[in-house]
Amino acid sequence: MTQQTSPNAVWQAVNVSRQDREKMNGHRGIILWFTGLSGSGKSTLIHELEKIFFAANRHTYALDGDNVRHGLCGDLGFSNEDRVENIRRIGEVAKLMLDAGLIVLCGFISPFGADRQRVRGLVGADDFVEVYCRCSLEVCEDRDVKGLYRKARAGVIPEFTGITSPYEVPESPELILDTGTESIDACVQQVLALLANRL
Repeated sequence: MTQQTSPNAVWQAVNVSRQDREKMNGHRGIILWFTGLSGSGKSTLIHELEKIFFAANRHTYALDGDNVRHGLCGDLGFSNEDRVENIRRIGEVAKLMLDAGLIVLCGFISPFGADRQRVRGLVGADDFVEVYCRCSLEVCEDRDVKGLYRKARAGVIPEFTGITSPYEVPESPELILDTGTESIDACVQQVLALLANRL
């Protein structure tokens, strides 16, 4: 997919830099990208981390897959092409939030490795931390509070990741969390330990 730029658009220089915003915030910005199957714990983790960061006076925002599809990506379905566009849009929003000096917590299945790499390429390796929420399909299905896996297996939901649509496991994420076997608290502590010298 090629980079999309609107015709006749000229990038406007800004008077306040990312470094200025980070200095005011008291920490650097970063994108934490949580990927994994539906039910692997991504949303639970990003919202728990957001609460912890907020309590510590860190400037943060959680971008949740379902929430984003209520507005910004509400016009997209779940074909491979729409999944690519979904992550492209989210990557651009996360980049803007990074420029604002925020800790951006992204919780998206983001099943294709190329899409995750594209977002990393938008901001650079130092600003992008990929966190793989490793959880077996069986555990994810057991946690199926939304009933999505049941509907997918019944043929009600086509192109469902892990059932009828592929999930590409990250090849070299910065962190692997065994969310199927470890507690939320244990996973949160691993993320915080990884970030100890990066914020």
